Amino acid sequence: MIPLSRSRENAQPCERSLGVIGGHEPRADAYFLLKLSEATAHPSAVGRPKIVLEQCSPAGATDSGLTGAWQLNLLDRIVRLAEQGVQTVVLPCYLNPGFLDELQANSPLPIADMLAALRDHVRRQFPTVRRIGIATSGQLRNEGVFQRYFPPDEFDLLYSQIDGEGSVELLRKACADLAGEGAELIIPGRVGLIPLAQRVGTAGPPVIDPHRVYANYVVAEKIEPRPRPFKLGVVGGVGPAATVDFLSKVVRNTAAHRDQDHLKILVEQNPQIPDRTAHLLGQGPDPTLALYATCKRLQAGQADLIAIPCNTAHAFIDLIQPHLDVPIINMLQVTVSHVRRVFPGVQEVGLLATTGTLSSGIYHSALQTQGLREVVPPPEQQARMMDAIYGPRGIKAGFTSGQCVDDIREVIDELVSRGLEVVILGCTELPLLFNQGELTSRSGQRVNLVDPTQILAAYCVASAQARAHPLR
Repeated sequence: MIPLSRSRENAQPCERSLGVIGGHEPRADAYFLLKLSEATAHPSAVGRPKIVLEQCSPAGATDSGLTGAWQLNLLDRIVRLAEQGVQTVVLPCYLNPGFLDELQANSPLPIADMLAALRDHVRRQFPTVRRIGIATSGQLRNEGVFQRYFPPDEFDLLYSQIDGEGSVELLRKACADLAGEGAELIIPGRVGLIPLAQRVGTAGPPVIDPHRVYANYVVAEKIEPRPRPFKLGVVGGVGPAATVDFLSKVVRNTAAHRDQDHLKILVEQNPQIPDRTAHLLGQGPDPTLALYATCKRLQAGQADLIAIPCNTAHAFIDLIQPHLDVPIINMLQVTVSHVRRVFPGVQEVGLLATTGTLSSGIYHSALQTQGLREVVPPPEQQARMMDAIYGPRGIKAGFTSGQCVDDIREVIDELVSRGLEVVILGCTELPLLFNQGELTSRSGQRVNLVDPTQILAAYCVASAQARAHPLR
């Protein structure tokens, strides 16, 4: 079984904090901060949150903040807020919904959606209203910013366009025009117009103050993080070619119609991790620390599961796993479970693995849990196989044909001659030589080759599909 993630012990609740990013419209920023200060003093406020202000350079900003430089600057500010321990990002401006989706997907912090707060306020406080007037710019109207939040099956939107510098007179005229068209409620749809809303007057339909609504929302509500896509973490480089082979199998096992249907994968390709077999045979440094450090970096990168496409490395995961909050998929366990399920009548299984893997007994134990007996090559054949993996013309040296293939086939033939029908390719380099599920020995007997890398890849894809979080 894959161990469950461990909860962080002794976690202390931290002070609630809001990170406000301004800079788009200075006058509107000041007005929002005033509304935020008023909201924190209201009885509905969830404590008195700490307010952290970040200014995003207004250079290149538009009504919906769509210019590339402004977008990058905004994400930089959010990352800075995360580093300061802020819990929620507050953006008191109207953003294009498509850009907000992308920002939410790549933000390390949850972002309080101003338009969503505004829509919910309208539904709650004005349940009978259907015709909403919006005074906004042509750009925001054309980008469909308001249509997404006030859908046509529920609301009838009327527009009055105000471009350039807004004024009380222009807003008052826009409100009158919208009222004449039958608007029951009016929303200032540009942040520069929001501070002017209270000066329009009381005649005509109500004019909502979006910044007051938004300030009350972020203070009174706990903003939950948006569900993020499943991410697979991969300890790579053990060995490098086997990692590439594993990633290729993950792609091939994914039913996808476009790039975005594939798994999000974080790979730490670290071939400097000391050789696992050498250490297990008492001939090299201990790789445990390097494996653990690599897993910790994957954890820091928000991996949901960790895969290690190296059989021998699994001799070290029992020591590593208790110190991680992310589970490592045990490739050996999923492999032997696959063998038991696919070959229910088999009692003995041949194992081709490094001498380090054999000496550790990790496959022996895994097979025993499924009532299977491990059969390994005799010493002279094992030495021949190790040379095919580690030798000067072996697989780790980049060879996938010639002597290394001949040597492995000889070892397989020897196991087949002992009546074995199933052989596990228990070193992730071996599937680089045999990409088919069956092999005919020189004596004409067929043997089933089990590829743990393929099984691990399929398991990762299935886990991702079971636990995937949609963005929308």
